[in-house]
Amino acid sequence: MSELTVITGMGTVTPLGVGAETLYARWRAGDLGIVDGEGACRDFDASEFLSRREVRSADRFAQMATVAAAEALDQAGWSEEPPYDPDRIGVVLATSVGGIKSCIEQQDRVREKGADYISPLAVTMQMPNAAAAMIAQRYGFRGECCALVAACASGTMAFGAGRRLLADGTLDAVLIGGADAAITLQVVAAFRVMGALSRCGIARPFDRRRDGFIIGEGAGAVVLERASAARERGAAALAEVIGFGASTDAYHVSAPEPSGRTAAIAIQRALACAGIGPDDVDYVNAHGTASQLNDQAETRALKAALGDRAYEIPISSTKSTIGHLMGAAGMVEAVATVLALRDRVAPPTLGLEEPDDELDLNYVPGRPQPLAATGELVAISNSFGLGGHNAVVALRVR
Repeated sequence: MSELTVITGMGTVTPLGVGAETLYARWRAGDLGIVDGEGACRDFDASEFLSRREVRSADRFAQMATVAAAEALDQAGWSEEPPYDPDRIGVVLATSVGGIKSCIEQQDRVREKGADYISPLAVTMQMPNAAAAMIAQRYGFRGECCALVAACASGTMAFGAGRRLLADGTLDAVLIGGADAAITLQVVAAFRVMGALSRCGIARPFDRRRDGFIIGEGAGAVVLERASAARERGAAALAEVIGFGASTDAYHVSAPEPSGRTAAIAIQRALACAGIGPDDVDYVNAHGTASQLNDQAETRALKAALGDRAYEIPISSTKSTIGHLMGAAGMVEAVATVLALRDRVAPPTLGLEEPDDELDLNYVPGRPQPLAATGELVAISNSFGLGGHNAVVALRVR
Protein backbone atom coordinates (compact mmCIF):
# COMPACT_ATOMS: atom_id res chain seq x y z
CA MET A 1 0.00 0.00 0.00
CA SER A 2 1.82 3.11 -1.21
CA GLU A 3 -0.65 5.67 0.13
CA LEU A 4 -1.73 5.79 3.75
CA THR A 5 -5.47 5.47 4.40
CA VAL A 6 -6.98 7.69 7.08
CA ILE A 7 -10.31 7.95 8.87
CA THR A 8 -11.80 11.44 8.72
CA GLY A 9 -15.28 10.80 10.09
CA MET A 10 -17.02 8.26 12.33
CA GLY A 11 -20.58 7.54 13.41
CA THR A 12 -22.47 4.89 15.38
CA VAL A 13 -25.90 3.83 16.53
CA THR A 14 -25.66 1.40 19.45
CA PRO A 15 -27.56 0.25 22.54
CA LEU A 16 -25.70 2.99 24.44
CA GLY A 17 -27.22 5.68 22.23
CA VAL A 18 -26.70 7.54 18.97
CA GLY A 19 -23.22 8.88 18.34
CA ALA A 20 -19.64 7.67 18.50
CA GLU A 21 -18.72 9.87 21.45
CA THR A 22 -21.72 8.56 23.39
CA LEU A 23 -20.67 4.98 22.73
CA TYR A 24 -17.13 5.46 23.96
CA ALA A 25 -17.92 7.74 26.93
CA ARG A 26 -20.60 5.45 28.30
CA TRP A 27 -18.54 2.30 27.79
CA ARG A 28 -15.56 3.91 29.49
CA ALA A 29 -17.82 4.90 32.40
CA GLY A 30 -18.98 1.31 32.78
CA ASP A 31 -22.55 1.88 31.59
CA LEU A 32 -24.44 -1.14 30.33
CA GLY A 33 -26.46 -1.05 27.11
CA ILE A 34 -27.78 -4.57 27.63
CA VAL A 35 -31.30 -4.72 29.07
CA ASP A 36 -33.28 -7.91 29.73
CA GLY A 37 -30.67 -10.00 27.96
CA GLU A 38 -30.66 -7.99 24.71
CA GLY A 39 -28.59 -5.17 23.28
CA ALA A 40 -31.43 -3.30 21.62
CA CYS A 41 -31.16 0.33 20.51
CA ARG A 42 -34.10 1.31 22.66
CA ASP A 43 -33.58 5.06 22.32
CA PHE A 44 -33.25 5.02 18.55
CA ASP A 45 -36.20 6.54 16.69
CA ALA A 46 -35.50 6.72 12.98
CA SER A 47 -38.10 9.45 12.48
CA GLU A 48 -35.90 11.84 14.48
CA PHE A 49 -33.19 11.62 11.82
CA LEU A 50 -34.75 10.50 8.54
CA SER A 51 -37.59 11.63 6.31
CA ARG A 52 -40.96 9.90 6.44
CA ARG A 53 -40.24 8.34 3.06
CA GLU A 54 -36.88 6.98 4.23
CA VAL A 55 -38.42 5.52 7.37
CA ARG A 56 -41.31 3.94 5.48
CA SER A 57 -39.20 2.41 2.73
CA ALA A 58 -36.22 1.07 4.68
CA ASP A 59 -35.61 -1.78 7.08
CA ARG A 60 -34.32 -0.90 10.54
CA PHE A 61 -30.78 -2.01 9.69
CA ALA A 62 -30.66 0.41 6.75
CA GLN A 63 -32.13 3.22 8.85
CA MET A 64 -29.43 2.81 11.49
CA ALA A 65 -26.71 2.55 8.85
CA THR A 66 -27.87 5.78 7.25
CA VAL A 67 -27.88 7.64 10.58
CA ALA A 68 -24.38 6.38 11.40
CA ALA A 69 -23.21 7.40 7.94
CA ALA A 70 -24.68 10.88 8.36
CA GLU A 71 -22.67 11.40 11.55
CA ALA A 72 -19.49 10.16 9.90
CA LEU A 73 -19.94 12.35 6.83
CA ASP A 74 -20.72 15.38 8.96
CA GLN A 75 -17.56 14.92 11.02
CA ALA A 76 -15.56 14.51 7.82
CA GLY A 77 -16.91 17.87 6.62
CA TRP A 78 -19.04 16.41 3.86
CA SER A 79 -22.45 17.51 5.14
CA GLU A 80 -22.93 20.17 2.46
CA GLU A 81 -20.97 18.91 -0.52
CA PRO A 82 -18.46 16.08 -1.00
CA PRO A 83 -14.88 17.21 -1.65
CA TYR A 84 -14.43 14.67 -4.46
CA ASP A 85 -16.13 13.81 -7.72
CA PRO A 86 -19.24 11.78 -6.70
CA ASP A 87 -18.40 9.35 -9.51
CA ARG A 88 -15.29 8.43 -7.46
CA ILE A 89 -16.89 8.08 -4.03
CA GLY A 90 -18.09 4.63 -3.05
CA VAL A 91 -20.00 2.82 -0.33
CA VAL A 92 -19.20 -0.55 1.24
CA LEU A 93 -21.82 -1.48 3.81
CA ALA A 94 -21.34 -4.76 5.65
CA THR A 95 -24.12 -6.81 7.19
CA SER A 96 -24.71 -10.30 8.46
CA VAL A 97 -28.40 -10.81 7.67
CA GLY A 98 -29.56 -7.59 5.98
CA GLY A 99 -33.25 -6.70 6.25
CA ILE A 100 -34.31 -9.85 8.01
CA LYS A 101 -36.83 -8.01 10.19
CA SER A 102 -38.72 -6.82 7.10
CA CYS A 103 -38.45 -10.25 5.52
CA ILE A 104 -40.09 -11.90 8.51
CA GLU A 105 -42.76 -9.21 8.83
CA GLN A 106 -43.75 -9.49 5.17
CA GLN A 107 -43.79 -13.28 5.29
CA ASP A 108 -46.12 -13.12 8.28
CA ARG A 109 -48.38 -10.69 6.41
CA VAL A 110 -48.67 -13.06 3.44
CA ARG A 111 -49.54 -15.95 5.73
CA GLU A 112 -52.12 -13.96 7.65
CA LYS A 113 -53.75 -11.92 4.87
CA GLY A 114 -52.70 -13.40 1.55
CA ALA A 115 -50.15 -12.66 -1.16
CA ASP A 116 -51.95 -9.54 -2.39
CA TYR A 117 -51.19 -7.78 0.89
CA ILE A 118 -47.42 -7.94 0.71
CA SER A 119 -45.68 -4.58 0.48
CA PRO A 120 -44.36 -3.56 -2.95
CA LEU A 121 -41.19 -2.59 -1.06
CA ALA A 122 -40.73 -6.05 0.45
CA VAL A 123 -37.83 -7.05 -1.78
CA THR A 124 -35.94 -3.77 -1.59
CA MET A 125 -36.31 -3.59 2.20
CA GLN A 126 -34.82 -7.04 2.80
CA MET A 127 -31.93 -6.87 0.31
CA PRO A 128 -28.52 -7.03 2.04
CA ASN A 129 -27.38 -4.19 -0.24
CA ALA A 130 -30.34 -1.97 0.70
CA ALA A 131 -28.36 0.09 3.23
CA ALA A 132 -25.47 0.70 0.85
CA ALA A 133 -27.88 1.72 -1.91
CA MET A 134 -29.84 3.99 0.44
CA ILE A 135 -26.70 5.85 1.53
CA ALA A 136 -25.39 6.19 -2.01
CA GLN A 137 -28.75 7.52 -3.24
CA ARG A 138 -29.10 9.94 -0.34
CA TYR A 139 -25.71 11.56 -1.00
CA GLY A 140 -25.35 10.99 -4.72
CA PHE A 141 -22.26 8.79 -4.44
CA ARG A 142 -21.89 7.05 -7.80
CA GLY A 143 -18.70 5.05 -7.32
CA GLU A 144 -18.53 1.36 -6.51
CA CYS A 145 -21.30 0.45 -4.06
CA CYS A 146 -21.89 -2.95 -2.52
CA ALA A 147 -22.84 -5.03 0.48
CA LEU A 148 -20.26 -7.26 2.14
CA VAL A 149 -21.29 -10.38 4.07
CA ALA A 150 -18.92 -12.40 6.25
CA ALA A 151 -21.09 -13.12 9.31
CA CYS A 152 -19.74 -11.49 12.48
CA ALA A 153 -16.52 -10.47 10.72
CA SER A 154 -18.40 -8.39 8.14
CA GLY A 155 -17.80 -4.96 9.68
CA THR A 156 -14.05 -5.46 9.92
CA MET A 157 -13.89 -6.98 6.44
CA ALA A 158 -15.21 -3.64 5.15
CA PHE A 159 -11.89 -2.05 6.14
CA GLY A 160 -10.04 -4.42 3.85
CA ALA A 161 -12.40 -3.71 0.96
CA GLY A 162 -12.27 0.05 1.52
CA ARG A 163 -8.48 0.19 1.67
CA ARG A 164 -8.15 -1.77 -1.56
CA LEU A 165 -10.58 0.49 -3.43
CA LEU A 166 -8.45 3.49 -2.48
CA ALA A 167 -5.10 1.79 -3.01
CA ASP A 168 -5.82 0.57 -6.52
CA GLY A 169 -7.12 3.97 -7.62
CA THR A 170 -10.71 2.86 -8.15
CA LEU A 171 -12.05 5.52 -5.77
CA ASP A 172 -10.93 8.78 -4.17
CA ALA A 173 -12.93 8.16 -0.98
CA VAL A 174 -15.23 5.52 0.43
CA LEU A 175 -17.86 5.39 3.14
CA ILE A 176 -17.59 2.01 4.85
CA GLY A 177 -19.92 0.67 7.50
CA GLY A 178 -21.65 -2.23 9.13
CA ALA A 179 -25.26 -2.64 10.26
CA ASP A 180 -27.59 -5.31 11.57
CA ALA A 181 -30.99 -5.31 13.27
CA ALA A 182 -31.76 -8.96 13.83
CA ILE A 183 -33.43 -9.07 17.23
CA THR A 184 -36.43 -11.09 16.07
CA LEU A 185 -38.21 -14.12 17.51
CA GLN A 186 -36.87 -16.31 14.72
CA VAL A 187 -33.21 -15.26 14.98
CA VAL A 188 -33.16 -15.27 18.78
CA ALA A 189 -34.78 -18.71 18.85
CA ALA A 190 -32.30 -20.06 16.30
CA PHE A 191 -29.27 -18.83 18.24
CA ARG A 192 -30.75 -20.14 21.47
CA VAL A 193 -31.33 -23.62 20.03
CA MET A 194 -27.78 -23.51 18.63
CA GLY A 195 -26.56 -22.92 22.18
CA ALA A 196 -24.87 -19.66 21.23
CA LEU A 197 -26.86 -17.22 23.40
CA SER A 198 -26.22 -16.56 27.07
CA ARG A 199 -28.74 -18.39 29.23
CA CYS A 200 -28.33 -15.96 32.10
CA GLY A 201 -28.69 -12.85 29.93
CA ILE A 202 -25.37 -11.37 31.07
CA ALA A 203 -22.34 -10.72 28.88
CA ARG A 204 -19.24 -12.09 30.62
CA PRO A 205 -16.36 -12.13 28.12
CA PHE A 206 -13.34 -14.12 29.31
CA ASP A 207 -15.03 -14.91 32.64
CA ARG A 208 -15.07 -18.45 33.97
CA ARG A 209 -18.90 -18.35 34.04
CA ARG A 210 -19.37 -17.10 30.45
CA ASP A 211 -22.18 -18.96 28.72
CA GLY A 212 -22.75 -17.29 25.36
CA PHE A 213 -23.23 -13.95 23.67
CA ILE A 214 -25.91 -11.30 24.01
CA ILE A 215 -27.58 -10.44 20.71
CA GLY A 216 -27.53 -6.76 19.86
CA GLU A 217 -28.30 -4.37 17.03
CA GLY A 218 -26.74 -1.22 15.68
CA ALA A 219 -24.57 0.37 13.04
CA GLY A 220 -21.22 1.99 12.55
CA ALA A 221 -19.68 3.96 9.69
CA VAL A 222 -16.40 5.66 8.86
CA VAL A 223 -15.12 7.82 6.03
CA LEU A 224 -11.88 6.63 4.46
CA GLU A 225 -9.64 8.91 2.40
CA ARG A 226 -6.05 8.97 1.22
CA ALA A 227 -3.90 10.81 3.73
CA SER A 228 -2.49 13.26 1.19
CA ALA A 229 -5.91 14.20 -0.15
CA ALA A 230 -7.33 14.66 3.35
CA ARG A 231 -4.39 16.90 4.24
CA GLU A 232 -4.83 18.92 1.09
CA ARG A 233 -8.43 19.75 1.94
CA GLY A 234 -7.55 20.50 5.57
CA ALA A 235 -9.34 17.50 7.09
CA ALA A 236 -8.16 16.08 10.39
CA ALA A 237 -7.09 12.44 10.37
CA LEU A 238 -8.82 10.80 13.32
CA ALA A 239 -6.77 7.64 12.82
CA GLU A 240 -4.66 5.84 10.27
CA VAL A 241 -5.75 2.44 8.95
CA ILE A 242 -2.27 0.94 8.79
CA GLY A 243 -3.02 -2.74 8.30
CA PHE A 244 -5.60 -5.39 7.57
CA GLY A 245 -5.47 -9.15 7.70
CA ALA A 246 -7.95 -11.95 7.10
CA SER A 247 -8.06 -15.73 7.08
CA THR A 248 -10.55 -18.59 7.07
CA ASP A 249 -10.64 -21.47 9.53
CA ALA A 250 -11.97 -23.99 6.98
CA TYR A 251 -12.94 -25.97 10.05
CA HIS A 252 -16.61 -25.76 11.09
CA VAL A 253 -19.73 -23.77 10.22
CA SER A 254 -20.16 -22.39 13.74
CA ALA A 255 -17.29 -23.43 16.04
CA PRO A 256 -13.91 -21.67 15.81
CA GLU A 257 -10.75 -23.63 15.04
CA PRO A 258 -9.87 -24.48 18.67
CA SER A 259 -6.12 -23.85 18.61
CA GLY A 260 -6.62 -20.28 17.35
CA ARG A 261 -4.00 -20.92 14.65
CA THR A 262 -5.93 -19.48 11.73
CA ALA A 263 -7.19 -16.51 13.74
CA ALA A 264 -3.56 -15.85 14.67
CA ILE A 265 -2.72 -15.80 10.97
CA ALA A 266 -5.20 -12.94 10.46
CA ILE A 267 -3.57 -11.00 13.31
CA GLN A 268 -0.10 -11.63 11.93
CA ARG A 269 -1.20 -10.56 8.44
CA ALA A 270 -2.59 -7.29 9.82
CA LEU A 271 0.69 -6.60 11.60
CA ALA A 272 2.73 -7.49 8.52
CA CYS A 273 0.55 -5.29 6.35
CA ALA A 274 1.16 -2.43 8.80
CA GLY A 275 4.89 -3.11 8.91
CA ILE A 276 4.87 -3.49 12.69
CA GLY A 277 5.51 -6.22 15.25
CA PRO A 278 3.90 -7.36 18.51
CA ASP A 279 5.90 -4.86 20.56
CA ASP A 280 4.25 -2.01 18.65
CA VAL A 281 0.72 -2.98 19.71
CA ASP A 282 -0.62 -0.93 22.62
CA TYR A 283 -4.24 -2.12 22.84
CA VAL A 284 -6.49 -4.89 21.54
CA ASN A 285 -10.23 -4.59 21.05
CA ALA A 286 -11.14 -8.25 21.33
CA HIS A 287 -13.86 -10.11 19.50
CA GLY A 288 -14.76 -11.21 23.04
CA THR A 289 -18.20 -12.72 22.58
CA ALA A 290 -18.40 -14.42 26.00
CA SER A 291 -18.76 -17.81 24.35
CA GLN A 292 -16.76 -20.66 25.88
CA LEU A 293 -15.04 -21.71 22.66
CA ASN A 294 -14.65 -18.27 21.08
CA ASP A 295 -12.96 -16.60 24.04
CA GLN A 296 -10.68 -19.59 24.46
CA ALA A 297 -9.68 -19.66 20.78
CA GLU A 298 -9.14 -15.88 20.69
CA THR A 299 -6.87 -16.03 23.73
CA ARG A 300 -4.81 -18.76 22.09
CA ALA A 301 -4.69 -16.76 18.86
CA LEU A 302 -3.42 -13.65 20.65
CA LYS A 303 -0.70 -15.65 22.39
CA ALA A 304 0.34 -17.32 19.15
CA ALA A 305 0.42 -14.05 17.18
CA LEU A 306 1.85 -11.72 19.81
CA GLY A 307 4.00 -14.01 21.93
CA ASP A 308 5.01 -12.70 25.35
CA ARG A 309 3.73 -9.26 24.40
CA ALA A 310 0.17 -10.63 24.63
CA TYR A 311 0.49 -10.69 28.42
CA GLU A 312 1.35 -6.98 28.59
CA ILE A 313 -1.31 -5.44 26.33
CA PRO A 314 -4.69 -4.24 27.68
CA ILE A 315 -7.41 -6.26 25.92
CA SER A 316 -11.10 -5.42 26.31
CA SER A 317 -14.43 -6.36 24.77
CA THR A 318 -16.97 -3.80 23.55
CA LYS A 319 -19.52 -6.62 23.46
CA SER A 320 -19.48 -6.66 27.25
CA THR A 321 -21.48 -3.41 27.25
CA ILE A 322 -23.58 -3.50 24.04
CA GLY A 323 -23.78 -7.18 23.15
CA HIS A 324 -22.91 -8.68 19.79
CA LEU A 325 -24.03 -6.44 16.92
CA MET A 326 -23.25 -9.17 14.38
CA GLY A 327 -22.41 -7.57 11.01
CA ALA A 328 -22.07 -4.17 12.68
CA ALA A 329 -19.81 -5.38 15.48
CA GLY A 330 -16.43 -4.96 13.80
CA MET A 331 -17.16 -1.46 12.54
CA VAL A 332 -18.57 -0.22 15.84
CA GLU A 333 -15.67 -1.76 17.74
CA ALA A 334 -13.14 -0.11 15.42
CA VAL A 335 -14.75 3.27 16.10
CA ALA A 336 -14.53 2.64 19.84
CA THR A 337 -10.90 1.61 19.40
CA VAL A 338 -10.00 4.88 17.69
CA LEU A 339 -11.53 6.85 20.55
CA ALA A 340 -9.74 4.71 23.13
CA LEU A 341 -6.43 5.51 21.43
CA ARG A 342 -7.32 9.20 21.19
CA ASP A 343 -8.10 9.45 24.90
CA ARG A 344 -5.33 6.98 25.84
CA VAL A 345 -7.70 4.92 27.96
CA ALA A 346 -8.69 1.28 27.46
CA PRO A 347 -12.36 0.87 28.45
CA PRO A 348 -13.24 -2.08 30.68
CA THR A 349 -14.52 -5.55 29.99
CA LEU A 350 -17.74 -5.52 32.00
CA GLY A 351 -19.02 -8.67 33.70
CA LEU A 352 -15.51 -10.09 34.12
CA GLU A 353 -15.38 -10.96 37.80
CA GLU A 354 -14.21 -14.57 38.04
CA PRO A 355 -11.09 -15.20 35.94
CA ASP A 356 -10.70 -18.37 33.91
CA ASP A 357 -7.33 -20.00 34.64
CA GLU A 358 -6.58 -20.57 30.95
CA LEU A 359 -7.66 -17.09 29.90
CA ASP A 360 -4.80 -15.35 31.66
CA LEU A 361 -4.24 -12.14 29.68
CA ASN A 362 -5.01 -8.57 30.79
CA TYR A 363 -8.67 -8.24 29.84
CA VAL A 364 -9.16 -4.90 31.67
CA PRO A 365 -11.66 -6.30 34.20
CA GLY A 366 -14.30 -3.91 35.49
CA ARG A 367 -12.41 -0.61 35.31
CA PRO A 368 -10.65 1.34 32.54
CA GLN A 369 -6.88 1.28 32.29
CA PRO A 370 -4.56 4.01 31.02
CA LEU A 371 -2.57 3.54 27.86
CA ALA A 372 0.84 5.11 27.22
CA ALA A 373 0.78 8.80 28.08
CA THR A 374 2.88 10.00 25.15
CA GLY A 375 3.75 9.02 21.61
CA GLU A 376 1.70 7.35 18.90
CA LEU A 377 -0.57 4.46 19.82
CA VAL A 378 -1.40 1.36 17.81
CA ALA A 379 -4.28 -1.06 18.29
CA ILE A 380 -5.76 -4.07 16.58
CA SER A 381 -9.47 -4.85 16.51
CA ASN A 382 -10.46 -8.50 16.03
CA SER A 383 -13.57 -10.02 14.46
CA PHE A 384 -14.16 -13.74 14.07
CA GLY A 385 -17.38 -14.84 12.40
CA LEU A 386 -19.55 -17.92 11.96
CA GLY A 387 -18.24 -19.96 9.07
CA GLY A 388 -14.67 -19.37 10.17
CA HIS A 389 -14.22 -15.82 8.85
CA ASN A 390 -11.36 -14.01 10.64
CA ALA A 391 -10.62 -10.30 10.10
CA VAL A 392 -8.30 -7.90 11.92
CA VAL A 393 -7.72 -4.20 11.36
CA ALA A 394 -4.69 -2.30 12.69
CA LEU A 395 -5.21 1.35 13.62
CA ARG A 396 -2.81 4.10 14.64
CA VAL A 397 -3.43 7.44 16.34
CA ARG A 398 -0.61 9.96 16.51
